[in-house]
Parts: sequence; structure tokens; C-alpha cells
Amino acid sequence: MSNVLNWFEIPTIDLERAARFYETVLGVSLKREDFGGTPMAMFPYTQGGNGGTLVHDVHRKPSPDGALIYLNAHGQLDACIQRVTKAGGAVIAPKTDIGDPGYIAVFRDTEGNTVALHQER
Repeated sequence: MSNVLNWFEIPTIDLERAARFYETVLGVSLKREDFGGTPMAMFPYTQGGNGGTLVHDVHRKPSPDGALIYLNAHGQLDACIQRVTKAGGAVIAPKTDIGDPGYIAVFRDTEGNTVALHQER
């Protein structure tokens, strides 16, 4: 097993609002899809790599208390953190040096989920 993480799904109440938030914070475009009647907005990823999506599923609700997912800030952690508040979210933990692995920051998104950002050293 090369990576423990294979796929993740971040629940949303308002998929378009959440997609705009993450597109703004990360500076990327999310691909809108409908998977078996479930609306999704997928984060960019390479085939065979790890990926994930925002999902609007009536069986799952956003929560600040669920699993903590770390998204790759791709060397742009400071810029991403600055965009969180502008995009309607809140910074929960500022940029923090975690030693050799690099830096992290934690935020609350527009849906109420707690999510983290990581940047390698």
C-alpha cells in the first residue's frame, strides 16, 4: 500500500457555495459532476493519485467535529490562509510549524466543516 488515503468526501449543504469557497481558497477549479444522482464538485487530481470531492448527500451533514482532512496548499499556504476569511470561512489555527513535515493551518469552511491545509517545508 503506497498511500493510506484513497478518496475523501467533504459534505456540503450548499454545493455551489462550498465549491466557490474551495476554488477561492486553493486557487483551483473544481469539476461539477452528478454521480448516481448525488451532486459533487471534485478537486483536481491525477489519474491513479489520491482525490476527493465536495458532496451534497442528504445522508451526510457537515460538522466541525468529524475527521480532519489536510489539503495540499502546494507551497501557497500563506496565500490560502489569507483567502479563507475573504471566501466566507474562518481560520481556526494559524500557520503552525510542525517540524520536518512543514506547516499546517486549520479553518472552518462555509458549510461548517473543519479542514486543514498542509505545506511541505
